[in-house]
Amino acid sequence: MRLFVAGLRKLVRRPASYVSVGLLAGLLSLILIAVGATAKQTAERPNGAAALLLVTFPQAYTLILSFILGLGGLIAVIYGAAVAGSEWNWGTLKAAVARGESRSRYALLTFASVALLIGVGLVLAFLVGTLMAVVGASLAGISTSGLSNSDALGRLPDQFGRSWIAVVEEGALGFTVATLARSQLAGIGAGIALYFGEQFASIFLPDIVKYLPFNAATAVVENAGTGGGGIIQRLEPGLALWVVLAWLFGSLFVAALFTERADISG
Repeated sequence: MRLFVAGLRKLVRRPASYVSVGLLAGLLSLILIAVGATAKQTAERPNGAAALLLVTFPQAYTLILSFILGLGGLIAVIYGAAVAGSEWNWGTLKAAVARGESRSRYALLTFASVALLIGVGLVLAFLVGTLMAVVGASLAGISTSGLSNSDALGRLPDQFGRSWIAVVEEGALGFTVATLARSQLAGIGAGIALYFGEQFASIFLPDIVKYLPFNAATAVVENAGTGGGGIIQRLEPGLALWVVLAWLFGSLFVAALFTERADISG
């Protein structure tokens, strides 16, 4: 618990924690306001009605989470890599080990603090997104009566839990890559390459890519992915959750094992 609390105190003082949430919430707000402000033109375009669902409740709840799972996943990769890489670049891991801390325990508790802050960021981004969706609906002249839809609100806790696990898994990948590279920049670069590489691979290996970490993460919430009309046939949400958990625990196992055996004397 001591290491976990220390990790939280360290991360809440880092600008990256605020920049990551601010970037996600800002981009989400811009999109929702733009959709609402250009509702008339949007409705006349192909698939325009689908775009307006972003500011139409209760569908907006799931679509906001979909956006968070998409862009938020990439931001989580970068954030996880930045945190893990700093442990090597700034020598904090070496100092902790010199104090007698367990290497693997230190690494895992550091990531636990990352996971908690990801959850806080998810809630904040969703709240901002919901508020901006209400503003967008007002600009578009769309009723917000669905805002209090009991069925949609009843599904939110489950959707939030699934979304948090999915984004944490993506953060764990960045964390592990940076741990293996022992560098912030290398970890961030490799994490971004893995993210976009997976999207590119969908052209050639659609049946395999759906089991890869980023695509599985977007499928954990029902109807939050691109649906069956895209190149990739999404996994069923229940199976996707198990795949995400496998990637999450597998990534953390690799990170802990590498940290335990790595040479940190330099």
